[in-house]
Amino acid sequence: MSETPPVSGAPFTSDSAAVLGGVRAAWASVFVYVLIGTYVGIGALAHEFGFSFLWLVLSTALVWAAPAQVILITALGTGASLLEVAIAVNLSAVRFLPMVMALLPLAKDKNSRPRDLILFSHFTTISMWVEAMRLMPHLPRERRVAFCNGLGIGLISSALLGGAIGHYLAAKLPVLFAAALLFLTPMSFLVSVTRNSRLLIERVAFGLGFVIGPSLAAAKVGLDLMWTGIIAGTLAYLVHRFWRARAA
Repeated sequence: MSETPPVSGAPFTSDSAAVLGGVRAAWASVFVYVLIGTYVGIGALAHEFGFSFLWLVLSTALVWAAPAQVILITALGTGASLLEVAIAVNLSAVRFLPMVMALLPLAKDKNSRPRDLILFSHFTTISMWVEAMRLMPHLPRERRVAFCNGLGIGLISSALLGGAIGHYLAAKLPVLFAAALLFLTPMSFLVSVTRNSRLLIERVAFGLGFVIGPSLAAAKVGLDLMWTGIIAGTLAYLVHRFWRARAA
């Protein structure tokens, strides 16, 4: 029997019900509180660099990735060119491509059209990916994309709430506290992945990432996050193949 409880309200009778179910699931997730705390720090950071609240709202909806927003705010705030900022933000977003590719086969059905997956792909971040992988198996396949869109809407709304709090309380928020809040997202991802890792390939990749990532960063290798994923993922796959062949 699965340890994961069924999604509240499933099975959904329509796509709109699935979207609402996704919003409810998002607000029942610990990631809502993590995002609120993280975006309190980002909102304060945007305020300190002189960006308006409207700018913060638009960048949250369009970029939808806390690390990328930190890069965007600090790069623009320190006078970097738009081309440099665009390259940096896009490179930071490359890490979401494997998450989208992992979710798509589980989410779409034979009737899914490419245009139906645009919002789904945009909403795919670490928090949405973890929750979708946990909850989607309990849903009928034809409602999964709509449910994940609801997850994304719910998570973005919590980020906007946190950004509003941080932006308007920036003058009263200690700088060290605001900076510490930015670490909530990676820490929550660490706990979630550790809890949800079941396969050998997942655990090996996770362990190798802890070793390879800091090593590349200490060696000042460019694009260390990308290379960590490539190297750790490839080695984990080879270990997994060897282990299966030996067991067979």
